[in-house]
Amino acid sequence: MIGKAKSPRRKRSTLKRNFVTPEGVDLQLTLGSAGERAGAFLIDLIIMFAILIAASLITAALFNGFGSAADPVFAIIWLLGFFILRNFWFTLFEMGGQGATPGKRLMGLRVVARDGARLSGAAVVTRNALREIEIFLPFSLLAATGVEGSNTDAYIWAALLWSGLFLFLPLFNRDRLRAGDMLAGTWVVQVVKNDLAFDLTAATSERQRTHFTDQALDLYGEFELQTLEDVLRRNDPEAIRIVAQTIRSKLSLPDDGDDYNFLFDYYAALCARLEKGMMLGKRRADKFKNA
Repeated sequence: MIGKAKSPRRKRSTLKRNFVTPEGVDLQLTLGSAGERAGAFLIDLIIMFAILIAASLITAALFNGFGSAADPVFAIIWLLGFFILRNFWFTLFEMGGQGATPGKRLMGLRVVARDGARLSGAAVVTRNALREIEIFLPFSLLAATGVEGSNTDAYIWAALLWSGLFLFLPLFNRDRLRAGDMLAGTWVVQVVKNDLAFDLTAATSERQRTHFTDQALDLYGEFELQTLEDVLRRNDPEAIRIVAQTIRSKLSLPDDGDDYNFLFDYYAALCARLEKGMMLGKRRADKFKNA
């Protein structure tokens, strides 16, 4: 009885991983399960097909009365359109600040670099380029053989075996990695859903806020802002202490004994500065890149 009651906890704990940030803080991320990742991928596919169907309906309305003249346009929409979507949808969204496609956001997932560094464009391209080989290539072969209608049982079984090996690969490694994740050095992890202790726009009059100079806010970029947000959301006292101590040391500021509010004030000020920079066409990805 006791063993059965504890088994779900052991299963969940196997998805916990150490994720040490450049500031030396271990955020203890939780990997996305195979089911969550499959659900996110399915949602993205549904959205992509919805876009193609909408484009087809618009085309049909525009070509009403032209008959077969619209057929080449429909072919372009579904062949070229789906090729563009499946190759750029995942890459462009994961290169964004949240590191997640719409499907991953709905499932509470995002992509991170396993070494704790900022997720690079090369890693995103690599992990998504492999998806063409893992999934879309064998299914394209199945679609082609279906259209031909010939006796191609060998090709069908080969395509199913090929796609099956890659589709079920995350079930047979402890980090739930696709082949693309293995080559790119990435994880798909759960997003911490805890709200910050109070809203950025609301916390103004209850206490004296700490103010920072432009030089102090130039220390970090978007990647460090995201990391700081994760630290605040998790509200781990030891992690908060380490990060606050690191920032105070770099800024030569005294310790006022209120690490959380110090970090919250720095987070709010850094967020406002980076947003202002983006409005002026200046974007800073991390602390190593100047605006």
